[in-house]
Amino acid sequence: MARICSLCGKGRSVGNSVSHANNKTKRTWRPNLQRVKGNFDGQVKRALVCTDCIHSGRVQKVA
Repeated sequence: MARICSLCGKGRSVGNSVSHANNKTKRTWRPNLQRVKGNFDGQVKRALVCTDCIHSGRVQKVA
């Protein structure tokens, strides 16, 4: 399963890890994804959703 938010499409971002000696190596940042049971398109499903979508109310959680 891809580590992508099912609502906004947020995925990993890449950049450099910079040491004190200014050495640069590639690294990635992964989004904070949570498995949420919610109402998606009128059906109750489980989905990987980023915490930005949860906090902003884009997903309607189901108990």
